[in-house]
Amino acid sequence: MQFLILSDLHANWHALEAVLSDAQGQYEQIVCCGDIVGYNPNPVEVLRWTRQHCGTVIRGNHDKVVAGIDDLGWFNEVAQTSARWTMEQLSEEDAEYLRALPQGPAFIDGFEIWHGSPVDEDEYLTMPEEAGPRFADLEANVGFFGHTHLQGGFFVKAGRVGTIPQVPRKSREHVIELHPDLTYMFNPGSVGQPRDRDPRAAYAIYDSELRTVALRRTDYAVKQTAEAIRQAGLPDVLGMRLFVGF
Repeated sequence: MQFLILSDLHANWHALEAVLSDAQGQYEQIVCCGDIVGYNPNPVEVLRWTRQHCGTVIRGNHDKVVAGIDDLGWFNEVAQTSARWTMEQLSEEDAEYLRALPQGPAFIDGFEIWHGSPVDEDEYLTMPEEAGPRFADLEANVGFFGHTHLQGGFFVKAGRVGTIPQVPRKSREHVIELHPDLTYMFNPGSVGQPRDRDPRAAYAIYDSELRTVALRRTDYAVKQTAEAIRQAGLPDVLGMRLFVGF
């Protein structure tokens, strides 16, 4: 089975469209590691697409705040402004969908997904020393997560943690063949707001039969998204950062 793995869509419709076009015909199911909304100007379109097309979805921290589950005080000023604006765009039905999203981990066909870490959906796993202790909490030997907006991941071998790099800037894909004796945590990267200094939308395709994970990047209409951010009255910095992927 081939799975399209998405995370941190963050209401970026142009980026999502580009990912779907790039991955067309290469997957059978779609899963999402959270943060459907926040930051960008198309929360309604992205949320309703997610409801219709994603087989398994877990919540992210922005989903929780916009749904009223968590307090805005956890966010910085820019994120708070975006969250308030997003709340105003959503119907009650949309908000109820966000409120009903489950907390990870979720288990699908022998692998698992979560947003932050397997034990704390708001924890950031950015370094091997942060990821290392969390391998003991996995119930599968392959997992996918988001939250950091950093594509790549970690693996453990004989008690030592290694890193999986993001796709190089001059490439579109990095394919990892999974070793049966290793355990892996993959971050597909952010569809809607990359922070690894590569502005291209990020995603992954997991083939559970071939035991491969393809990390991918694809260009999208950044300029159009930034202009839509401006027209919506959202903070300019949200558009500016999309050009640099940070």
